[in-house]
Amino acid sequence: MKILHTDFKKGEAKVKIENVDDLWYLNQIVEKSDLIKGKTLRKIKIGEETQRKQKVEKKAVFLLIEVEKLEFSKTSNVLRISGIVKQGPEDVPLGSYHTFNIGENTIIEITKQKWLKFQLDKLKESSKELSSKILICVHDREEAYFALMKKYGYQMLVDIKGNVAKKADAKQVESNFYKEILRQLEDYNERYNLNKIIIASPAFWKEELTKEIKNEELKSKIILATCSSVGENAINEVIKRPETSEALKQDRIAKEYKLVEELFAEISKNSLASYGLKETRNAAEAGAVKHLLITDTFIQKKRMEERYDEIEYVMKTVDSAKGEITIISSEHEAGKKLDGLGGIAAILRYKISY
Repeated sequence: MKILHTDFKKGEAKVKIENVDDLWYLNQIVEKSDLIKGKTLRKIKIGEETQRKQKVEKKAVFLLIEVEKLEFSKTSNVLRISGIVKQGPEDVPLGSYHTFNIGENTIIEITKQKWLKFQLDKLKESSKELSSKILICVHDREEAYFALMKKYGYQMLVDIKGNVAKKADAKQVESNFYKEILRQLEDYNERYNLNKIIIASPAFWKEELTKEIKNEELKSKIILATCSSVGENAINEVIKRPETSEALKQDRIAKEYKLVEELFAEISKNSLASYGLKETRNAAEAGAVKHLLITDTFIQKKRMEERYDEIEYVMKTVDSAKGEITIISSEHEAGKKLDGLGGIAAILRYKISY
């Protein structure tokens, strides 16, 4: 996300959306009652109301709306922000409803009564490019899965399967399949301009694959790791492996995994943790929250139920007590584990009684 202008004394930030990752960030930053201003398309009726047939045309207009609802779909790559029109041209009635469809290259201005620390952190984080363009490949002699690391998690690209061979010709089939994997790696390396390629497998398959690599530039980017199986679950396993920690250390997802693991460690010790909305709210009110963790799925759910104010209260309470807030993506295993606890939890400064 490109930050074009800020004046936080007035609560203002003007930004340009550059990719789908930015929409994920914007969905966490914008909240109900914020003001959104920008250029948008609006259906305008042409002609007098007394006329039997009025033309309806889409017209580009500048509007200011007060946010009431947000809907984000990673599949459609659009963030829909709906609200009440507060400013606009004469042919757009004040008090009417409008929806901004935010996509790539959209420029909007966000005005808040108060920016919370975690929102400022998200804005700053979103303006940084992903430090490493990392591809993960998990494979054996029969199948291979490819995933590209993203700011909000990872994106599965493709899975390919080789021919299961009889022992007599297994080596020949393996060699052909490895060449197919390498063709895929070379294609992705060129397409995404990769910094690192993490190749993982059970047993010795990864070493056998690397023997086939003749491209020195490609070979220089490879990190080998171990996984217990092959499939999407193995991607999550590889992300947590010590072999990949150096490549992923600048990646937000690695931080999220570490925080969720720390939370579960405290829960297992029955120590400095709370989970569930009621318990976490109590901990926040007691000033005990060191780090609040919330999934993006939980936020979206509360918005749809029109109960976002419940978690907004918790976030503002934690922020005022100088606690940290991290929104965890449900796209990966760590987020799914947190969703299993209700979507909201906290690592505490000290133990409290409920």
